[in-house]
Amino acid sequence: MALKESILLTFPEKKVYSVGMGVARFKSYGLLDHVEYDKLTNPLLIVVDVPNRRRVDGIDGLKYKEIIKIDHHPAEDIIGNVDYTDTEASSASQMVCELILNTKLVLNEKIASNLFLGIVSDSERFVHKNTTVETFQIVHDLIIASGINFTELYQELYLRPISEIKFQAYLTNNINITDNKLGYLHIPLDVFKDYNVDVATASNIINNFNFIKEMIVWLFVTYDEKSNQYKVSIRSRGPVINEVASRHNGGGHKFACGCRLNSLTEMDELVHDLDALCKKYNEEL
Repeated sequence: MALKESILLTFPEKKVYSVGMGVARFKSYGLLDHVEYDKLTNPLLIVVDVPNRRRVDGIDGLKYKEIIKIDHHPAEDIIGNVDYTDTEASSASQMVCELILNTKLVLNEKIASNLFLGIVSDSERFVHKNTTVETFQIVHDLIIASGINFTELYQELYLRPISEIKFQAYLTNNINITDNKLGYLHIPLDVFKDYNVDVATASNIINNFNFIKEMIVWLFVTYDEKSNQYKVSIRSRGPVINEVASRHNGGGHKFACGCRLNSLTEMDELVHDLDALCKKYNEEL
């Protein structure tokens, strides 16, 4: 949303669209566009924060001329004609912010607010291992350039309804923890209905389990009715987990990744592999 708005302000003669599947709780960042692709001529596709084609949402039927990719995930099958990939960056928002601050692209308060929230959420308030000195420098420059009230923005990001807090309590009370410090939980669909929360809530909450000393790797498994698959979110406080995820139809960062499974039997296999990874990690400490 920030990049779209900046391009429009800088080049008002251009037509720029944000496409994909939105999430209701994030509508304050901006609304997605409905685009009739057959009316576009040689469009440029800008892919942000996505390394593989199967996860690019909302472009079915789009015949684009070229791709610009801006991403901080390890490279996969999307290679842009202009490819800005930086796996050391805290977030794609950090990369877009750096781009805007160092070019003639226009910055305003709304753009800066969205970028700040993107950096904060993807770095989990600057505690993830991909937070660097450069991250703080870019955030400093963003605040100076825009004058945003960043303390007020935190409330927009972290204010939660009581239903989500109760749902998090359910996760805490029901997560399984192995002797090797792997935490795992399959969350049935009826649990989401019981707590009146969206299925995506589990992946939004997973980072809150980062400081439980009895776990070094943890994962939540939910069922995606649209794809008829099980969606897995995985986090780590030590072992490199994306290699295991890649063997189970997934991938991502070294310490934050996910995958999709076709059955609960495959979940058992994933749990087994991650538990073995945790065991090896503990033995090497």
